[in-house]
Amino acid sequence: MCGIAGIFGRGGRKEQLGTMVSRQGHRGPDADGMHVSPSGIAALGHNRLSIIDLSDAGRQPMRDASGRYWIVFNGEIYNYLELRSELIAGYSFHTGTDTEVLLAAWLKWGESCLDRLIGMFAFVVWDETEQKAFGARDRFGVKPLHYHEPPGGGLWLASEIKALHIAGVPRLADNTTWSTYFTSGMYDHSEATFWKGIRRLPPGGCFTWTLERGLSIRQWYDVAEAALAKGPDLRTESEVSDELLALLEESVRLRFRADVPVGICLSGGLDSSLLLGLIHRIHGADSAIKTFTFYCGDPAYDELSWVEQMLTRTKHPACFCRLTVDEVPELAARVQASQDEPYGGLPTLGMGKVHECAVREGVVVLLDGNGLDEGWAGYEYYQRAAQVDASQAPVQGSRAPSTYPECLNADFAALAPSVPRSALRAPHSALQALQYRDLRFAKIPRAMRFADRVSMMFSRELREPFLDHRIIELGLRQPAERKVRDGQGKWLVRQLAGRILPDGVREAPKRPVQTPQREWLRGSLQPWARSQVETALTAQPDWFDADNLRMALAAYFSGESDNSNYLWQWISLGMMSA
Repeated sequence: MCGIAGIFGRGGRKEQLGTMVSRQGHRGPDADGMHVSPSGIAALGHNRLSIIDLSDAGRQPMRDASGRYWIVFNGEIYNYLELRSELIAGYSFHTGTDTEVLLAAWLKWGESCLDRLIGMFAFVVWDETEQKAFGARDRFGVKPLHYHEPPGGGLWLASEIKALHIAGVPRLADNTTWSTYFTSGMYDHSEATFWKGIRRLPPGGCFTWTLERGLSIRQWYDVAEAALAKGPDLRTESEVSDELLALLEESVRLRFRADVPVGICLSGGLDSSLLLGLIHRIHGADSAIKTFTFYCGDPAYDELSWVEQMLTRTKHPACFCRLTVDEVPELAARVQASQDEPYGGLPTLGMGKVHECAVREGVVVLLDGNGLDEGWAGYEYYQRAAQVDASQAPVQGSRAPSTYPECLNADFAALAPSVPRSALRAPHSALQALQYRDLRFAKIPRAMRFADRVSMMFSRELREPFLDHRIIELGLRQPAERKVRDGQGKWLVRQLAGRILPDGVREAPKRPVQTPQREWLRGSLQPWARSQVETALTAQPDWFDADNLRMALAAYFSGESDNSNYLWQWISLGMMSA
C-alpha cells in the first residue's frame, strides 16, 4: 500500500513532483523515491508502506533490467507468487516484491496482464523507448488514481487529490458534482470529482499517454459484462455452494500474504462471522490473530456483545476501539482533510478509530468484510428491487428523504444531470441492475474511497477478501432465489456460513444503522453541526435557499426526521470550506 505520483509532458519540474510525494507521505512513511526520465518527459514519484519484502530492494520507482521500463505501484497483487512461478523461466527476479512480479507480467503480456491479476492496484508504467505511459486501476476501484490535464498539454497523476492541489491545480469546486451530490446523494459514481480540473480513472479503467496523442482512457473491466457474458448459472445450489466456499477460502488465504502483522476488522454481523470461520479453516482453531471492533458506548447500536460471543471460544485477542461524542468535531475535521471529498459520517470516523488502534497494536494490515452485501444481495432493499429508484444513492433504515433538493437554489439544482441513468445499463433483472449500480456506481466506489483514505491516514493497509472479482461475478450470475429467499438476503451465503462457523459463533441480526449519528447530531453535537452548516451557507450562498435550509435544519433538531444524511452533507461542505 503506497502513494504514487507522476508528471508527464514538457515543463514538469522535479521540485513540483517532490511536493506531491511529500504531501502523500502518510500513504507510505517507510520510504519515498523519484525518477525523472532522461528525456525529461516523465517524472515518477512514490511513497512506500512496506508490506512484502521489507528490504530496500523493494523501493520504487522500480525499473526493469534494461532500464527501459519504470513502474510505480500502489496496492497488492495477491496472486503474485503464482504469477512469479509462471514468469521465472523468462525473467530474472532481484526482489521478493509483488511490484517486480507486476512489472515482469507487463513485460511478458502487456495490457492483457490485467486479466491475470487478483488484487487491488493502481499503477503506472513508463516506456522510455516509446515515450509512452500506461496506467490501470483495479476492477472495483479499491486503490485510487486521480489525474489533471494542465493547459498546454501534459498529464499529472496522484493517488490523492491534495497532491494535485499542492502541485498547482486551483482548488475550485465543481458545481455539477456538488449539485448531483445534494440532489441525488450520488458521489464517486463517475470520473468527475468535487474539484474542477481533477478527475479519477474509473474502476476497471486503464489509460495510455504520449506527448503527441495525449490521454486515452478505456474500460478494461466491467463486472456486469464479465459476469453476465457467462450466462445464468444453471448448476445446482450444492455445486455453486462448493465453488463459493473454495473461492472464499482462497481469497482469504491470499490476503494473508504479508511480511508484517495482519489483523481482522470485526463487527457482530454475518460477514464477520463468515470471515472468522474461514480464518479458522485456514489457520486452525488456535489462531490468535488480533481483532478490531469500534463502538460508540450506546447499546442500541453497538455490537460488542455479539463480537464477544463470537470470540468466546477462540484465542483471538480483541481490541475494542471506542468513538466518543466529544472527539467527533476534531476527528471529523482530520478525516475530512484526509478524504478531500465528502465522506460517510460517523461510521468512517469509527473506522478511523480502528486504524488508530491498529497502530498502537503494531498491526499494519487489516482484513474487512465489504462486498458480499452487494455481490450477493444482502441489503433489505434488494428484496423489493423492482420498486427501488436506482437514480438515488441507497440509504438504509430510514423513512425520511436522504436529500433535500428543495433547500437548493433552483439554478444550482438544475446543474445536476437528470440522473446518471445512462451509467445504470441494466443487465438481466431489476435485482442485478441494483447490484450493478451498487458495485459500480454507488456503494462500493464510495466505500472504497472512504476506506482507502481513512486507513492511509494512519498508514495502515486494508484488504477486502469478499470483494474478489470471482466471488462477485459468481453472485451476479445466480438466480434471484439463491440470493433473496424467505425474507433474507445473501441466502446462499447464509447457508454456507452455517456449515463453517466455529463452535459457539453467532452473529447479530442485520441492522441498517450502526452508529448514533442522528442522536448525537441532535444532542451534544448540535452547536457544532449548526456552526458547520452556517459555514457552508457563508462559503456558497448561491447554492442554497437559506430560508428553506434553516427550516429543514430546525425540523431535524426538533426530531422530525429519522435520517441525518442530508445534514451530514451540509456539515461536509462546512468542513471543506473552513
